[in-house]
Amino acid sequence: MNPMLNIARQAALNAGDIIVRNINRLQRMQVTKKGRNDYVTEVDRLAEQEIIGTIRHSYPDHAFLAEESGQSGESDLVWIIDPLDGTTNYLHGFPVFAVSIALQINGRLECGLIYDVMRQEIFEASRGQGAKVDGHRIRVSKQAGLQGALIGTGFPFRNNNRWLDEYMEMLKAVIKSASGIRRPGAAALDLAYVAAGRLDGFWETGLSPWDMAAGTLIIREAGGFVTDFSGGETFLESGNIIAGNPKVYKELMKTIHPHLGALGAL
Repeated sequence: MNPMLNIARQAALNAGDIIVRNINRLQRMQVTKKGRNDYVTEVDRLAEQEIIGTIRHSYPDHAFLAEESGQSGESDLVWIIDPLDGTTNYLHGFPVFAVSIALQINGRLECGLIYDVMRQEIFEASRGQGAKVDGHRIRVSKQAGLQGALIGTGFPFRNNNRWLDEYMEMLKAVIKSASGIRRPGAAALDLAYVAAGRLDGFWETGLSPWDMAAGTLIIREAGGFVTDFSGGETFLESGNIIAGNPKVYKELMKTIHPHLGALGAL
């Protein structure tokens, strides 16, 4: 068992306790607006502090890239953290949100963990060791193509709403081919569900590294494909991601590609 993944698991569980304890005080919670449709609560900050503190206790020399506190430390080992993915859901009592923690070593993702706080499921992977949910091996779905597939996505909002026209054309094209589209509002969980075969594919624009880091490793360790919109590896930088089992990924890429517009250059 990877000891670093064990620490990530404990950090996520500790953060989850904070998140759950505060559900009943949502109406009294201090909320700060970071930007258009972009909010942070005191729970986000407390959960992030708990995660960093737990990891730092075991690995004081490691660096961090976290949603609320940004970059800290200097090391080739960097923990990428989203303490509460799905903050808007959380604020509304919509029970779809998660903790996401990944470890990058020399620029390569080595460990990833996503904790579904309400379902109490832990999706995790270490490079070369496969992917699991609650200790059981998972694989991407065997769906043979877009016809009959269930696809996850996220609507453009915040600063990436400038791509709304391109996105709507992609959405229309996918709707015509797939069995259904889902937009639960927590990208980390969407990616975890692709890895577990609950979704057959996923695409979104304008995500942040902490939204994607853990999920992309888990999908790849579960036998799936993850790339940017050009089939490359810049998704953590561009925020544009497409994922799925190999056959669905291929058809999803083919379906959205004619509608990328200026997104295709990113």
